[in-house]
Amino acid sequence: MKSNSPAVMDGNMESIPAQTESDATDIKTHTSVILNGKAKTGDFSATLPPKIHPLSNTELLTQPPISSEQKGATEGFSTEEPKAVPLSTAHLATNLAPADQLWSTGREQAVRLRMEESGPGSKAPITVHQMFLETVEKYGNHPALVSKKDGQWMTLTWNQYYEQCRAAAKSFLKLGLERYHGVGILGFNSAEWFISDIGCILAGGLAAGIYTTNSPEACQYVAANCEANVLVVENQKQLDKILQVKDHLPHLRAIVQYKGELQQKAPFLYTWEEFMKLGEDVPDEQLNAVIDSLRPNECCTLIYTSGTTGNPKGVMLSHDNITWTAHVGCTILKAKGGEEILVSYLPLSHVAAQMIDIWVCMGFAGTIYFAEPDALKGSLVNTLKEVRPTCFLGVPRVWEKIEEKMKAVGAKASPMKKRVAGFAKSIGLQYNYSVMNGQNQVPWGFMLANNLVFKKVRAALGLDRCRICCTGAAPITKDTLDYFMSLNIPLKELYGMSESSGPHTISIDEYRVTSCGKVMIGCKIKLVNLDADGNGEICFWGRNIFMGYLNMPDKTAEALDEDGWLHTGDLGRYDEQDFLYITGRIKELIITAGGENIPPVPIEDAVKSELPIISNAMLIGDKLKFLSMLLTLKCVVDDNGEPTDELNQEALEFCRQHSVKATKVSEIIANKEPAIYSAIQAGIERVNARSTSNAQKIQKWVIVEQDFSVTGGELGPTMKLRRPIVVKMYQEKINEMYAVAAGKQ
Repeated sequence: MKSNSPAVMDGNMESIPAQTESDATDIKTHTSVILNGKAKTGDFSATLPPKIHPLSNTELLTQPPISSEQKGATEGFSTEEPKAVPLSTAHLATNLAPADQLWSTGREQAVRLRMEESGPGSKAPITVHQMFLETVEKYGNHPALVSKKDGQWMTLTWNQYYEQCRAAAKSFLKLGLERYHGVGILGFNSAEWFISDIGCILAGGLAAGIYTTNSPEACQYVAANCEANVLVVENQKQLDKILQVKDHLPHLRAIVQYKGELQQKAPFLYTWEEFMKLGEDVPDEQLNAVIDSLRPNECCTLIYTSGTTGNPKGVMLSHDNITWTAHVGCTILKAKGGEEILVSYLPLSHVAAQMIDIWVCMGFAGTIYFAEPDALKGSLVNTLKEVRPTCFLGVPRVWEKIEEKMKAVGAKASPMKKRVAGFAKSIGLQYNYSVMNGQNQVPWGFMLANNLVFKKVRAALGLDRCRICCTGAAPITKDTLDYFMSLNIPLKELYGMSESSGPHTISIDEYRVTSCGKVMIGCKIKLVNLDADGNGEICFWGRNIFMGYLNMPDKTAEALDEDGWLHTGDLGRYDEQDFLYITGRIKELIITAGGENIPPVPIEDAVKSELPIISNAMLIGDKLKFLSMLLTLKCVVDDNGEPTDELNQEALEFCRQHSVKATKVSEIIANKEPAIYSAIQAGIERVNARSTSNAQKIQKWVIVEQDFSVTGGELGPTMKLRRPIVVKMYQEKINEMYAVAAGKQ
């Protein structure tokens, strides 16, 4: 893909501070790297066989005192005295594996790194193990992972976490994990998930998360694709999926279940306790030799795309992809070492959760608290209130659900409280827009609003200590952003993809509503094939760009051009201050029978904004004569995350405003409730009145019986709309809309 006058944005604005002195003194002198395709003079030790460094098992590390805030988390739950860490960063030097290309599709093939001459992109490459050790040496006694067992929080310190990862690595070796073969992990976020992932990497394997919502066949595809020798599953429910397809997985040697007792016995099945003891007789020297052979420019992790159009692709991430991105993330967040607290709840098989929860958190020695498995079904707020995190990432649907619940509570408030809240929100919005625009004007009444409303809302959500609230992984509406701005909780958008190891643009310090921010330090963006309005395809460059898709050379060539730029498939434009705005997705563009290109998201958002009763809206019209829309109504969600037939509080309020007594979705559809259908039509007409052409007007719409959900299959694991699947599910209704129209012609 060639660029037409590409607009290039460079993020090399500040350098990333090295985390330890050894980073500067011991590692840099041993690096063998490529600078944008040019050899950098230095010790080209990458071409030599790997050396095994002498390893001291007697070296004791001094640790900083634990912070008073975290002392309570560790009291009473310390398991055993942490052992001395057998490796020290002082022993380590970085060699790169020989490589002459920026991409690869083979599990054992290394890649050239996109090194820069100076700035963040010139930082010395390190492995995951080296990054882990840097944190353990500085913060070994600080709490790392905190899990709730029988109502009590149980803590692993960074020393204990490291030792358990080593123990898991030895057990993987004992089970016969081969170099560059997969360990599939299938379950909700837990300490065991983290330990399996890192243990696999230390043992020379490829860690591969599998979505808990996957069918047995989808699990089989991932396990076969990564040639998994071991699968780690959460419970019987996930184990049953694997047992159904086990006979089609010739590389599989063992299955480990990390929660609950095994309900059957087999020589290949292990409980977590049995697994962790398996490698006790594997000598340290054997594991250390494997760890010492790891190279920053080789693959260590596979992130499988959610596969909305065909089989998932295995995104190959190198040690350097992970460690470099994590270090940049720490810098951007201005994280305080050993002080940050996060809650882990989003699927770890998704790049956003994995990068922040496992790797960025490792970079700043944060403390991770694990939410309950039903977090996205309602228990998340309870965990947030208990933990009070300092940083929090929510996907748009999480923020929307919080907004809906708060509006439902507000609807029941007394007239006086409603007036106070309305006053506070208008002040909050005014203040936060002023801050966003760099004016920092504090309006009259702000302190009062802060004390009466904002502080109470933050405390009720468990966000009273939260420095940064982020949103990412899917588009978010301006209405939702404004709602939280009005409550003095500005949401900062991140943008990236699995293929960029997570983030590529960020809006932490500087931000604009509806913009996904500016290019991350050390990275670049260019827009290609620009149209008259300045919209072009967004392309990425940086040390965070993936190696390639496992065993998919054709798909890799589609994503990475001959110069190594990643073509995202997203359309975007810049404003005068270099903020990036996503304007559509090339694959999602609706091209009507008349040849008009229409991005669906702005129209869908406009409909949801006009009509508070609408939960999901999906535009239809590709290769068709006009646009139509599938609509769902807001309803109560049960404990399993399934949408029910009961209208939620916001929908009931909408009905009341239109003198309708219905309480169920089915009642409104069965009666084609005239007042509601007329109100929806009026809202659609208001949206149409603002459209730029007749082709962009919605001509037909239909309400479907059930709201979209992850369990129903319409939404992906991060609540992103799975358009091709929704079209297949509702093809009959779609055909009816167009058949009726054709019959009238």
